[in-house]
Amino acid sequence: MKKLLSYLNELPPPDRGAFASRCGTSFDYLRQIGYGNRVCREALAINIERESSRAVTCEELRPDVDWAYIRASSPPA
Repeated sequence: MKKLLSYLNELPPPDRGAFASRCGTSFDYLRQIGYGNRVCREALAINIERESSRAVTCEELRPDVDWAYIRASSPPA
């Protein structure tokens, strides 16, 4: 997850906690994901993609999930 680690390291230190909070987790937990010590939950991957303005994508965080299917799905009627 080098892209996640790079993104986190580029954040100014005062902004790191706020970013993690907007994602619904802690900065330390994000770093654990970045180092490969933790698996990123799907919901958290979505939050990270949203809060990073797609600098880090769901596909990079969870390549085992079929994001293409989800992205192509239309909302339920």
